[in-house]
Amino acid sequence: MQNYLPACKIVSTHGVRGEMKALSLCDGAQFLAKFKRLYAAANGSGEVALRGVRAQGNMLLVKLAGVEDMDAARAQVGKTYYFAKADAKLPEGRYFIDDLIGCTVLHADDGRTLGIVAKVDHPGVQDIYIVRDAAGEEHWIPAVPEFVVDVDIAARTVKMRPIAGMFDEPVNGDEE
Repeated sequence: MQNYLPACKIVSTHGVRGEMKALSLCDGAQFLAKFKRLYAAANGSGEVALRGVRAQGNMLLVKLAGVEDMDAARAQVGKTYYFAKADAKLPEGRYFIDDLIGCTVLHADDGRTLGIVAKVDHPGVQDIYIVRDAAGEEHWIPAVPEFVVDVDIAARTVKMRPIAGMFDEPVNGDEE
């Protein structure tokens, strides 16, 4: 688990007063606007005050302390800025993807190990937990209450209640 996660990547300047256009690497402008500071490196070095952030289409417009003109903004192009997870307040039942990766997945009813969370994808309405079992096979599990019963980040476990076919052979003779 990392203590600093990517917030945005500066892609160009915007105007003449140091505002920059950035690609969001987090949950967007509303989420990022809650932070007072960002960091120039993933280890937490290079703290800089976040003076403002707003959405512009699918991009962000970001204003950082010390970046007061177009030349200073141009020097930031290509840089990624990070936020401290300790500064974030997530709603109940929400987790950082980084915290989920590597969690042991247990069957909610019998406690047997089903695998580990290898990736989290977001192709549509809900996240998909990609669970890798002991044999290296990947199983795609919708992150909905019907399947994901409990997430305990401190214990590094995710309890699931899979249906037939999620972790075993197809049922009723169904073949692919």
